[in-house]
Amino acid sequence: MSTIGNRIRAYREKQELSIEDLANRTTLSEDFIRAVEEEDMYPSLRPLVKLARALGVRLGTFMDDHVSSDPLITRLEEREEELVMHPDGKEAGLIFHSLGKGKTDRHMEPFFIELMPESAKDEALSSHEGEEFIVVHSGKLRIRYGHEEQILEAGDSVYFNSIVPHNVACAGEEKAEIYAVLYFPE
Repeated sequence: MSTIGNRIRAYREKQELSIEDLANRTTLSEDFIRAVEEEDMYPSLRPLVKLARALGVRLGTFMDDHVSSDPLITRLEEREEELVMHPDGKEAGLIFHSLGKGKTDRHMEPFFIELMPESAKDEALSSHEGEEFIVVHSGKLRIRYGHEEQILEAGDSVYFNSIVPHNVACAGEEKAEIYAVLYFPE
C-alpha cells in the first residue's frame, strides 16, 4: 500500500503540476507540500482538504487502494491506521481509521478517530464547506464552534455546519475516541 503522501504526489504529477503550482492553488508553502509528500507528516485535516480540492479529488481518494462492491463492511479487527496528525510536529495527536476505505463512489468520509491529549495543543480553528457528525465513543471531547466551547462525553453527539470555524480535540488527560462522518460537497 502506498502512503498518502505518495498518492498526493501521484495525483499532482498526473496533472503535470509542480510543487510550486500546487502551493499557489492551496496557499500552502512548497516546503509543507514536500514534507507531506516525502515524510507523510500532517499537522491537521485542513491542509489535506485544501490539497484534495486543489487536485479535484475527494479527501478519501488519498486513502483508497481498491474498489469495493456494496455493501462495504469494515470489521473491527480489520481497521487500519490510515492517517496520523501531529499538531505539535512531534507527538501523535489524532489517529484516523477510515471506515469508508474502498468505497470509491462515497459522498461522506466516515472515520473512527483516536484523539490523544496532545491534540489539545492545536487550538487553531478551521472551516470548510460541508457538515460533520461526531459521536463520542469514550473519553472527553472538546469542541470549539465559533465563539462557543462544549465538552462532550461518551454517548454524546454533535452535528454542525463545518463552514463555521471549529476545533475538535481531546479534553483531558486520557485519550478520547470518536466516530466522525464528514461531508464535503462536490
